Amino acid sequence: MYIKLMKGLKNQILSSKLGKIALAIIFIFTIISIFAFLSPYDPNGIDMASRFTSPNLKNIFGTDIMGRDYFTRILYGGRISLSVGFLSMLISITIGTIVGSISGYFEGKLDSFLMRVVDILMSIPSFFIILILNAYLKPSMGIIVAVIGLLGWMTTARLVRAETLSIKSNEYVLYAKSLGISNFKIITKHIIPNVLPTIIVAATLSIASAILIESSLSFLGMGVQAPDASWGSMLSKSQGYMDEAAYLGIFPGVFILITVLSFNILGDTIRNTLDKRGE
Repeated sequence: MYIKLMKGLKNQILSSKLGKIALAIIFIFTIISIFAFLSPYDPNGIDMASRFTSPNLKNIFGTDIMGRDYFTRILYGGRISLSVGFLSMLISITIGTIVGSISGYFEGKLDSFLMRVVDILMSIPSFFIILILNAYLKPSMGIIVAVIGLLGWMTTARLVRAETLSIKSNEYVLYAKSLGISNFKIITKHIIPNVLPTIIVAATLSIASAILIESSLSFLGMGVQAPDASWGSMLSKSQGYMDEAAYLGIFPGVFILITVLSFNILGDTIRNTLDKRGE
């Protein structure tokens, strides 16, 4: 059943033009970020004589205020932005899946307690909590990943709980219980594999959200610190030079837009597949 579900998702994505384009963009951006070191330019190499060079054949995205190759900075910035997105997603999805499956499977007082905790956390503006925590903690990629991941699992928990409540009443789960199979094995072998498509949808949207949050933090100067760069910090530093070098803001802004849009489209494509299966 699990294999059939994954094949169905794969076929749906490949049969959707937007889905294929979104997946291709995510793949390309990920690959070029991983292999950013192949660029002949040092992302932090300063060359004041070449500052504010407009895009050309040598520097296809031009250079910044320090004369650094902007395309190389974009590649390394993408490595940080995408890493934050993927790593924080792993944290939030793991916590959300555990909390949601336990809450939905056991129900009762435990379910009520966990869901009230989720409701309380969801009622608090998480971005402001992240701002406050980041103000007191030394900004770094590790701190940003941890904070975003630990404050972004609630929606996943609610989705997984709803699916678990539905799946636990199926005959194969009831049969497993009658055989005396442990609750842990039932959750890991029967519940979570069948909730996986929903988890994948939540994961794609979680990555997009995490990239936006990281970009917002970096834009406010509370994200990744110099000399390292993310797309958000590059966008922030371009503010004072839009008149003389508008490309400094256009390129990172376009990369953020396309990346987040691609993850959202991919998530919507997978969700449409699930909706069709439920009809």
